[in-house]
Amino acid sequence: MLDVQFGGASDFGKVRTNNEDAMGSFIPSSRHQARSHGYLFAVADGVGGLDLGEVASATAISVVTEEFAGAQAGTMLISLLPRLIQHANSAVHDRTLEPQYRGKRMATTLVACALRYDQAVISHVGDSRCYLVRNGQARQITHDHTLVNEQKKMGLISDGEIKDSDARHVLIRSLGPEMFVSPDTTAVTLQPGDVLVLCTDGLHDEMSNAAIAEIAGQKKSVDEIARELVARAVEIDGGDNTTAQVIRVRSVEQMGMYRGRPYRLPS
Repeated sequence: MLDVQFGGASDFGKVRTNNEDAMGSFIPSSRHQARSHGYLFAVADGVGGLDLGEVASATAISVVTEEFAGAQAGTMLISLLPRLIQHANSAVHDRTLEPQYRGKRMATTLVACALRYDQAVISHVGDSRCYLVRNGQARQITHDHTLVNEQKKMGLISDGEIKDSDARHVLIRSLGPEMFVSPDTTAVTLQPGDVLVLCTDGLHDEMSNAAIAEIAGQKKSVDEIARELVARAVEIDGGDNTTAQVIRVRSVEQMGMYRGRPYRLPS
């Protein structure tokens, strides 16, 4: 049986007077629901410089968590998550058409992670990230949808130049500006002891993979780990809102797939 511990933390930082980050989750209420639906965790970061980033991020989180809870039992997570993110994109886009927001622009990043059996499915738009911490090493699962990351792929800029680039926060994909968006989605097979970290750029801009792995690997409660990750990032800089969700995998249920249906593997 999949068994996880989870916690989260968020901080305004030292400069901002409001928090445009948002996070949410769906936690199954029974063993049956853990198998039929699974767990969902999500983090969003309202785009600074536009109007009402906190409205955009809260809207995205609300849509993905509520629609995940209402999804048909047994739906394949690899197809469900990108569909939910598209729905969240439409919801954020449509909010700009409401009378009280007419003429406003809003956008948000979003990273969502669903867990069921022994699988984690991660889908994202923007530069909020998911890390997998295993055996003392942190691996970035997501790839930022930023201008500098595209330049890096084309060999126009190096890793070292990215941190100093004025364009490092320029997004090429986010939820809200367009009617349709294309999230990236990937699946990871989980092992007991794995830790997943979802975070906004206020955290990952300031902390190396090694620092994230060191803190996330501690034998503390996941709430303490989330608070420590956020506090460390704010201590280093604090110029942005900073949010982290931490999910520790205690046990998994190994499953195989046959014609799209899961079956329990022999132990």
